[in-house]
Amino acid sequence: MPEYPTSIGTSTPDSISLLGHDLASELLGQISFGELAYWLATKRRPTPGQLRMFEAVLVSLADHGFTPTAIAARLTYYSAPDSLQGAIAAGLLGGGSRFLGVTEDTGRYLHDAVATFGDTEAWTDADWDDAALVVLRKGKAAGAKVPGLGHPVHKQGDPRTPVMFALAEETGMKGPHLRLFEAIGRVHPEVLGRTLPLNGAGVAGAALADAGLPIDLLRGFALLARTAGLIGHLAEERETPIGPTVYAEVDRNARYTSPDVTGG
Repeated sequence: MPEYPTSIGTSTPDSISLLGHDLASELLGQISFGELAYWLATKRRPTPGQLRMFEAVLVSLADHGFTPTAIAARLTYYSAPDSLQGAIAAGLLGGGSRFLGVTEDTGRYLHDAVATFGDTEAWTDADWDDAALVVLRKGKAAGAKVPGLGHPVHKQGDPRTPVMFALAEETGMKGPHLRLFEAIGRVHPEVLGRTLPLNGAGVAGAALADAGLPIDLLRGFALLARTAGLIGHLAEERETPIGPTVYAEVDRNARYTSPDVTGG
């Protein structure tokens, strides 16, 4: 007989088990959704510091206004109001290299660099600055971009960034990924020739990595956070819709151009 092992959850006619605990008697009302999400992803319960940083990251990524992800969700809801799940899915599918995906890209970039450093326990800020310079120069020589640098709106500084760094310091969760990212923020003008802010999505990736979350799942946590924001947008769309206006505006201003029929 084939077997399909899982240690996530199972159920019987009169009980539900989740992560080795009885859902009804041991988990309901006793743990937060953030703690459960962390636990599900890592198969271990977070420390208080890990949980606080994880939930702060989720809050920081929940919404950023009329981003393409929110607009996609609203337009899909306008087109198919009978498919709430389709509207949420449309918004989530827009999470990529420009929106939301930066969280994972930054976490992976920092993780790959940190893995080459060895023991950094006694490093000072000057040591981190030297390491950041090496990483940046290597990336520049390879023509690689630095994920997490710059923001299309917060050009003078992302308001989430200093708060997240302060919270990491307060909770004892400022590990090597955040320290390297912070150093990149200090020294990148010397290598890149211009000054760019460390954006909140990048800090989120560094914070998640320091909190012990799997690097390959970091985009999933960004999507988890944004799901709450999309539900908010769709709730608002029901009351004060913008979908019809956006559709009509584009449709009225569409300009037809003849295809090039002379090419081979």
